[in-house]
Amino acid sequence: MTIEETTVTFTELTADLENPGPDWRRTAVVYQIYPRSFADSNGDGIGDLPGITRRLPALAELGVDAIWLSPFYKSPQADAGYDVADYRDVDPVFGTLADFDAMLQRAHGLGLKVIVDLVSNHSSDEHEWFQAALAAGPGSRERERYIFREGRGENGELPPNNWESCFRGPAWTRTTNPDGTPGQWYLHLFDTKQPDWNWENPEVRAEFLDVLRFWLDRGVDGFRVDVAHSLIKAPGLPDQAPADQAAQDAETDGFFLTGPMWDQDRVHEVYRDWRALLDTYSPDRILCAEAWVPSLDRLARYVRDDEMHQAFNFGYLESEWDAAHLRATIDKSIAANETVGAPTTWVLSNHDVVRHVSRLGLPAGPRPNGIRAEDVQPDHELGLRRARAATLLMLSLPGSAYVYQGEELGLPDHTSLDDDLRQDPTWWRSQYTEAGRDGCRVPLPWEADEPGLGFGPGGATWLPQPAAYAELARDRQHEVEGSTLEMYRTALAFRRAFALAVGTVGWVESAPGVLQFTNGELTVAANTGTESVPMPEGELLMSSVPLTDHGTLPADTTVWLLTEVFNESQS
Repeated sequence: MTIEETTVTFTELTADLENPGPDWRRTAVVYQIYPRSFADSNGDGIGDLPGITRRLPALAELGVDAIWLSPFYKSPQADAGYDVADYRDVDPVFGTLADFDAMLQRAHGLGLKVIVDLVSNHSSDEHEWFQAALAAGPGSRERERYIFREGRGENGELPPNNWESCFRGPAWTRTTNPDGTPGQWYLHLFDTKQPDWNWENPEVRAEFLDVLRFWLDRGVDGFRVDVAHSLIKAPGLPDQAPADQAAQDAETDGFFLTGPMWDQDRVHEVYRDWRALLDTYSPDRILCAEAWVPSLDRLARYVRDDEMHQAFNFGYLESEWDAAHLRATIDKSIAANETVGAPTTWVLSNHDVVRHVSRLGLPAGPRPNGIRAEDVQPDHELGLRRARAATLLMLSLPGSAYVYQGEELGLPDHTSLDDDLRQDPTWWRSQYTEAGRDGCRVPLPWEADEPGLGFGPGGATWLPQPAAYAELARDRQHEVEGSTLEMYRTALAFRRAFALAVGTVGWVESAPGVLQFTNGELTVAANTGTESVPMPEGELLMSSVPLTDHGTLPADTTVWLLTEVFNESQS
């Protein structure tokens, strides 16, 4: 029986099941679009809004509920659009506001919600307010919109504190006065061209409420908030403690977890105000937090009933492919969110991390910030097998889930990218020691036999595509039994049919290395071990890999099975 025949059979079989609850924000599968790399309409090699509009039917066919767009605002593109110069306009490289409106209308016509990125911790240094701050000088109203400070040392030659940038190097840059003398320093937790807003300033808070209104009035369904835990800094901007610095040195994520610049309690004031604004619109607008915080309990604070609706579960993204570790993370995630009445938001990849096809093909250890040609290379076959199994596991869990563009094709990172082509500021700010995020941002392959693999007319791509992408192109996988694309499509259809997003996890003890639980009428089993084990009882609905022996569950495989309870209810 083919995948298509299976889908029809079981869709008919489950037609009388209840649909997921009415609040899409608790159950949705959201597809992340990285506009530069999704689809190009004009042949310049950079993805754009008309390209997105043209390809939206493929996402509706895939079966996702919503799309999230990384920034498309007017920007000098120092950090791929996360340096915003104008929050109320589209950068010409992506199109126009009219193009955005057309894309939004097309998405809504296909039944897709639209979430846009909001970069609220920092702006571009080319934003008119920052340029006004530089011109106005110390003590001015204009400078109070950002974080300017006098330097330390005899002549102010030292930064105001010891904070470091997430892109490496100092988090402070010194200005130059009109007469050419050294001036104050300004804070940038990311690149020098991304000065941090001063969220203690009422003008900044009012400005962002107005930005929210601008896009809500255009009809967007909500916002994903970039580094949502960073807006408020500790009073007095104290030095970072040695222990926090050690955490930063130990692993990449230490730059986001602890310190006086992260997860301050008063940041929640901002999101209560935003939520109150959203609630004055239609009742289903959404806020989603990107918050790299030290514990799931701290994360749950962002999804209290008067704040955000979702917060990415990065603890799950960073879990080892290990049954015990995964079970502990799932339990802690669900328990923490239940205390505030919120769903868990599962995620495996995004535009900031090594794709999980590549990540799961590496030896166990800290997650790298990009992979270079001279680094240890992932085992692609192993990584893809584990990635498919991890995806089926994620999509069976109650709550919402995010899918990063291209993961439905099984795309790996570009791990042999020429260093001279790298554009992530992390590459040069780390003194050329960290590859950064370019490898996961390579333009998508749509048609294997077209120039640029169908990314756009003429074949130009702003980053080169690895040779492996040709066989993974969408047209090579569409309606092909056993392909990764068809696995995603089928899983999303079953996820909806069996209302998995509103179910509950009921653990079942199983063999070592196997994660097994029930969710409604299904049994889910994921073998993270190295040996095959007996297949759990139930009728096989789908598997992350084709099975030749339905009596065993191979290593690195996840299966969904119909339980006897379900079968008896249909007799």
